[in-house]
Amino acid sequence: MIFDWTTAFSQVPEAPFLDGQHRAREGEILRVQTLPDLRRFLDWIHIKQCLLKPYAEHANYPVVDFRELLPSFEADAYEYKELPGFSMVALARPLKYFQEIFQYDILHCLLDYADEKYRDQCPLESSIFSQNIRTFCAHLPKASQDAFRTRFSETDVTSLENYAALLPTILDMDRAHVLSMDSQNDFYLSGVYCSFPSYLDTELKRFGLNIKKFAVGDDRRYERHRGFVYQFLMELYGFPIVSERRTSSALFARRLFRMGEKFLVRVLGQTDRAITTLYSHPDARFYPRVEKIALVAVDKSQTEAVKALAEGGYFIDPDRRVVITRVVYRQHKYDPNNVRQDRALSVATQEVIHPLTGRSYYRLNLVKDTYSLFLRLNDIVRGEYSGRIVYKRNEIVENTDTHEKKLKFLYAWLSKHQRRIIGYSDDFYSNVVKVLDNYLLSADHYDDFSNMRDVYQEVWSKYSYIQQARKVKMLEDLQDRNYKGERLTYAKMLALFTEVLNDLKFEIVNYFDALVERVLSLGDMILNDSYLLRTYIRKKDMDLSPYGLSVKKTYGRLVALLDEFRMIRKAKKEQGIVLPLVAQS
Repeated sequence: MIFDWTTAFSQVPEAPFLDGQHRAREGEILRVQTLPDLRRFLDWIHIKQCLLKPYAEHANYPVVDFRELLPSFEADAYEYKELPGFSMVALARPLKYFQEIFQYDILHCLLDYADEKYRDQCPLESSIFSQNIRTFCAHLPKASQDAFRTRFSETDVTSLENYAALLPTILDMDRAHVLSMDSQNDFYLSGVYCSFPSYLDTELKRFGLNIKKFAVGDDRRYERHRGFVYQFLMELYGFPIVSERRTSSALFARRLFRMGEKFLVRVLGQTDRAITTLYSHPDARFYPRVEKIALVAVDKSQTEAVKALAEGGYFIDPDRRVVITRVVYRQHKYDPNNVRQDRALSVATQEVIHPLTGRSYYRLNLVKDTYSLFLRLNDIVRGEYSGRIVYKRNEIVENTDTHEKKLKFLYAWLSKHQRRIIGYSDDFYSNVVKVLDNYLLSADHYDDFSNMRDVYQEVWSKYSYIQQARKVKMLEDLQDRNYKGERLTYAKMLALFTEVLNDLKFEIVNYFDALVERVLSLGDMILNDSYLLRTYIRKKDMDLSPYGLSVKKTYGRLVALLDEFRMIRKAKKEQGIVLPLVAQS
């Protein structure tokens, strides 16, 4: 039986203010005075009215697949215009209308008129309420204005006590709404029809210059790297390259954070069906914290999680195994010295929210479950996966009933999980390799793959890049003299480094310049290690112990291997093979 959305969060302290009914001026008072308390209050209302209500009203509500909450985020497949969408900003201070960096239509709370600067205006409640009603109606369709006036004519629409009742109207408005603090440090609805300034061109170019992907006046370099920089910048703030509403929200949050504001920006897209919140947090030093809340279907293969959630009453639809899921993300500064340099975001925590009590259940892994990822891969190669993906951002592919669709799904799967495959355990990786090799190298499929050579080569290029990148990741660990949790001696580090490098030399039939450049950089860091040079390499052989001689000998082999890699790179550049964008996109 589907959960009755009208009873949602009926056991939380704020329950009296969540029912969406018009509230009289007398009665229980709601005071929200901190951003965490405001975020909690908004969570209950937005989940109830923007997720649970649409789920109950639309029989085919598009539940979010857990993979959609895993970075990197994919382009949206569809826009569900029948579903709600909104954006909002809350600032933990009173607003100064002229001095703000964004445009909005102001709403006045009663306390505004106690200030001396409003002494020339009528302080009567009815006058203030009427002015706020007129501000609202200016942005409503003509047909809706009379009904709105009738319902809210004697109501303080700025009070959070009436926010739940106003939300359906706010969802019909084109632009964002604004919350801020009054003179008593209580949050209130202080503006509507708000536009977030994004300055996308400025932010994109500044960020690209900071991470040294762009150079001033270099058009070709800008053309080569713009896609990567744009995608990385957006993902830092929880989105793929998407609609104006979410782009402007992300970049506005970026600007507020740099200004040192205490803020909360929230947006719900009609495509991603996820409430995304960006907010300042004491532990977030470089970027605002990002979290998403969505209705997610638990995979049936996760039997223990299904049992625990059912026993705890967490399902809003037991038949479809749908739960309210919150994911909090961790941002990563761009690191050119990491083979997974495209990783802007990773999952920090995940929880399931109880639909009545709001209590969180943490003891599960819905989003990052490697077993589910592997099962999905198996389903794809067997042709048993039913779903849809966006292939290379411009083609929607449904189901896996042909080899061409399987290959496109594999390309999307490898692109989505590229950095996870590079960094996950050897056991997980060996299972992935076994499945992919059995399918891509099968003689039974030779004729089929010959007829779709382009997409087959794209998949193979992506797969080869991951294979080589795992080796480079291993070299990164060895360069730090750390391998599978073991602290290495210099001799062991050099021996393993040369062994991995020798294997990699025979795997670069598919050439990726970025990986070879990283290999050379790592090798040079080892060759220039001051302790290694001082203790072993610059000493005469007669002054070294047998251990020191073995270190010096392995060092020489490493020099020779790196020279071979430089020759390979030079030959490839002379052939014009520099940057295979397909594999690294």
